Amino acid sequence: MRDELRALYQETILDHGRQPRNFRNLPACTHTQEGFNPVCGDKLTVFLQIESGVVKDVSFQGSGCAISMASASLMTQEIKGKPVEEVQYLFDQFRMFMTQETEDNLCQKTKLKVLAGVKAFPGRVKCATLAWHTLDCALNDVGESLPVCTE
Repeated sequence: MRDELRALYQETILDHGRQPRNFRNLPACTHTQEGFNPVCGDKLTVFLQIESGVVKDVSFQGSGCAISMASASLMTQEIKGKPVEEVQYLFDQFRMFMTQETEDNLCQKTKLKVLAGVKAFPGRVKCATLAWHTLDCALNDVGESLPVCTE
């Protein structure tokens, strides 16, 4: 069963990597940020439309590996419609999920769990977290600098 689950997770990552959801410009955005991973060349821009403290819409554009694109795609699906405080908490949970061994993590109860296998390849964790770090910078109005994944 474990191999079947791993195959399903890999297929989900490939599907989101090939056909990312919410991959578009968002002209009505209130927050935007570019992110770049110099190790592998992944580059993306996150667009947020925040109204009354809620992520009303979110999208991204860019290029990168299947893991990077899938993570950004899954992220947009997960945060749309959520309050900013909850999105910030989810960012913290995702960062811990990808960098630490944790038994009780919110991400294990969401679609984001498909990215758990990436932890077996430490060099690819940066690919999975790029969109999330970029999101964090957009939420906190970091400015024009490109966030670079440090995990």
